[in-house]
Amino acid sequence: MANFPRLQPAFTIQVKIDPPTAVDSASRNKLMVVPMTSGTVKSEADSPLAFNGEFTGTGNDYIRMDPDGKRMRLDAHGVIQTVDGSSVYLNYTGIVEMTPELAGILSDESESVTTPFGKSFIHVTFQSLVGGKIQTGDAKYAELENRVWVGAGHFIYEKGQQPIVEYKVSKVGV
Repeated sequence: MANFPRLQPAFTIQVKIDPPTAVDSASRNKLMVVPMTSGTVKSEADSPLAFNGEFTGTGNDYIRMDPDGKRMRLDAHGVIQTVDGSSVYLNYTGIVEMTPELAGILSDESESVTTPFGKSFIHVTFQSLVGGKIQTGDAKYAELENRVWVGAGHFIYEKGQQPIVEYKVSKVGV
């Protein structure tokens, strides 16, 4: 179908997370602050952009549960140190469907499990500092700031280990 967007696989993000800290609110749904303690970004072989690196420092995912408890709303922030020494600020928003498997992972009551793709999606718009989503001073990463990126994710959990959130991210084009 002509003129509909298409997706070009670009990179995989894997993030290790710690248990959340709950912050109550009198006027909004409870905020869960989930530390993103480490992770990687790895380009796909035929990616439109070579973007490889590791999370540096601790990022956070600010999560709000929908009132009906069926979905989580994500707002994640972190810094990637690329293999060539550049720093890239990353922000993604998304929606995750709360399943019994995911509830077990997040409460540390699950056995080892990998959830299927299709229940977690992110939307990343890489913009300049003025727009506020992705910032980099390195011209070779300007493509991140000038395109729209989306991803589908899932959770990987080995009992006794930190959960891993994995997203397959694609560039949106026509």
